Amino acid sequence: MSEQDTLSGTAPPPSGKSGRGYHHGDLRNGLLEAARTILEEESLAALTLRAVARKAGVSHAAPYRHFPNHEALLVELSVEGFDELRRAIAEAAKAQGVESEKIANIGAAYMRFVAQRPALARLMFGGQLPNRDQFPALGLKADSIGEEIGNALHDSALGLAVWASVHGLAMLVLENVIDLGQRRSGLHVLPARAEIILRSLFATNRD
Repeated sequence: MSEQDTLSGTAPPPSGKSGRGYHHGDLRNGLLEAARTILEEESLAALTLRAVARKAGVSHAAPYRHFPNHEALLVELSVEGFDELRRAIAEAAKAQGVESEKIANIGAAYMRFVAQRPALARLMFGGQLPNRDQFPALGLKADSIGEEIGNALHDSALGLAVWASVHGLAMLVLENVIDLGQRRSGLHVLPARAEIILRSLFATNRD
């Protein structure tokens, strides 16, 4: 089977047993962990089903038990990413304070996720998944981010504005269009920078 067949999932998977004797659930988790590591430590281009199998120490057939093709694996990584980001936002929103402080906390949590998982953030929101409409769960998970922010602020329109602001800021940084200090100090400075910007942007008290 060619590497292209592996990526597209058009060829049947080869036979073989997994090398580490994973239980059914453990295999899926092991494959996802291997995929996350490759994505962040190497690149999206390096994230093939063969590479995931190699990283997890299983046969080339093993990933097909849970992911019929390369795209299905990327979708699952994105779905998990949206869940992780939503939980981070919900936790940040628990902090007490005026509205602008809550917005700053949410923005810092968003930026912290992006700083820790830059390749995953690009995958979740970028063009690497051109067939998003074929995966309804993916759209629902993306929508849940704006809904979580809107619920936290008790205003869906404000939630959308905050999401657009912090996400736009994050993407500008990831594409190295603007420098918030990350070029010299690294991405870990982004949460604090986002807090300052969002606090200033949404500081006006609203009746």
